[in-house]
Amino acid sequence: MHIDHLPTPALLLDEVCLRRNMARLDARLRALNVTLRPHCKTCKSMDVARLCMASPQGPITVSSLAEAEYFAQHGVMDICYAVGVVPAKLARAMLLRQRGVRLSLLLDSAENARMLAAFAGKHGHVFDLLLEIDCDGHRSGLRPDDPELLECAAILTGGGQNLLGVLTHAGSAYDLPAPGPEAFAALAAQERDAAVSAARQLRAAGHGCPVVSVGSTPTVFFGRDFAGVSEVRAGVYMFQDLVMAGLGVCPVEDIALSVLCTVIGRQKSSGNLVVDAGWMALSRDAGLAGRFVHDGYGLVCDVDGKLLPGLRVTETNQEHGVIAAREGSCPPLPVGAQLRILPAHACATAAAFDVYHVCQGRQVTELWSRCRGL
Repeated sequence: MHIDHLPTPALLLDEVCLRRNMARLDARLRALNVTLRPHCKTCKSMDVARLCMASPQGPITVSSLAEAEYFAQHGVMDICYAVGVVPAKLARAMLLRQRGVRLSLLLDSAENARMLAAFAGKHGHVFDLLLEIDCDGHRSGLRPDDPELLECAAILTGGGQNLLGVLTHAGSAYDLPAPGPEAFAALAAQERDAAVSAARQLRAAGHGCPVVSVGSTPTVFFGRDFAGVSEVRAGVYMFQDLVMAGLGVCPVEDIALSVLCTVIGRQKSSGNLVVDAGWMALSRDAGLAGRFVHDGYGLVCDVDGKLLPGLRVTETNQEHGVIAAREGSCPPLPVGAQLRILPAHACATAAAFDVYHVCQGRQVTELWSRCRGL
């Protein structure tokens, strides 16, 4: 099938670009002698995951139990659920573990540790657990020097649970005041130091801590030393997007994901193009609130994927997108002409679709499904 015949909007995945992105990170991590635990929250696809996993059984990272269940159904057995677990999800997590899945869970408070230990004791189950470390004040986690870190560990191990180690995420990589190689390298060192310090404290208190997990796409690409780290996590690197391009992590040409759309009209007053890809297809994520990315809701390419300079999606309604030129007016494309939109945020854009149309040029070579749900 040629993409010209696809109903639009459709999610396209350039397989050559995808494989190139994966190979780039693989080569870097081999040189640094550190293990990758790919984060599959972006791709949500076994077909994509197979290309980047170390083995058919993993390891991988997920951000929902629906993802964990989906990948487990496809034979992945080593899964880290890297979002703080709540008591209401423990029964579901336990079922996965009882099926033999090595599912590790994350928490960052004594309150949650007590609840988990109580649940586990009631059901006679031993969970594999990670303590989340706050390395940059970005979102959640315990500071490495917080006394609650050792309190959490004591509660869990005292309740017979298996404390694997620590996990952190340098989320502030996406809002640094001056992003660039040196800033990302410094943040990667800060991320590493926080996790290693926390692990050191746990070991000094008598707790085993074999897992020291760090990662974000920018810090994984620019970190220079991962001494003391057992694994790194990254996800959007597979596809890349305009946020990553805006931060200098990749060139626009490395973006493997795009939304195929069709011109359905022109605005009479401005001459702007109207296409059939609105926020239901592109999302309304403009990428870091326009702080470093000034590409609206997506940059515009022709049907072959060649960037059309100066064109971007400036407005989105539910099913309509408006394309405007930075300077001058849009080219006089006829109704029915197809375009590709490069996404600001690959995770949000891909979430609108159930399937990837895997393509090489205009040729659709395969259909790869995505999982949905929480």
